Amino acid sequence: MRVVKLILAISLITFLLGACTNNRSGRIYNESDALQVEDVEEGMVESVELATIRKDGTIIGTAGGTILGGIAASTIGGGTGKQLAAVGGAIIGGLLGHYFEQGVTDRNALKVVVRLDSGEKVVIIQEDDVLFQKGERVNVFSSRNNNTKRVSKF
Repeated sequence: MRVVKLILAISLITFLLGACTNNRSGRIYNESDALQVEDVEEGMVESVELATIRKDGTIIGTAGGTILGGIAASTIGGGTGKQLAAVGGAIIGGLLGHYFEQGVTDRNALKVVVRLDSGEKVVIIQEDDVLFQKGERVNVFSSRNNNTKRVSKF
């Protein structure tokens, strides 16, 4: 019975983590962005740095790890030792769950600095699915719908 509960808990955590990702690609649009007007400005890439997009404010990994760690460790020993093991397992499980969630939800990104032809300089962080080089001419799309900007090849 405990094995079934453990499998169900792991399945639930995996499902919830999969639902936690947002798109930050320069090429993929959400359904609500389709057929919406975007303003386009031309510019030149001044610099490109590697970055990481990290989803913040979620506790799914920590909570799931705490529960699983507490349950797993509560099977160790008896009496006071069993209670201490459950507490220790919950703490260690919470930490491991937190780092597991980061590993699953962190995405590679680029921090692209663009000098627009208007003279304004903008910094845009987006997933690294399109690579840019210093000196390259690009388009910067500004959404009127949700105040986002994207960098695209010229």
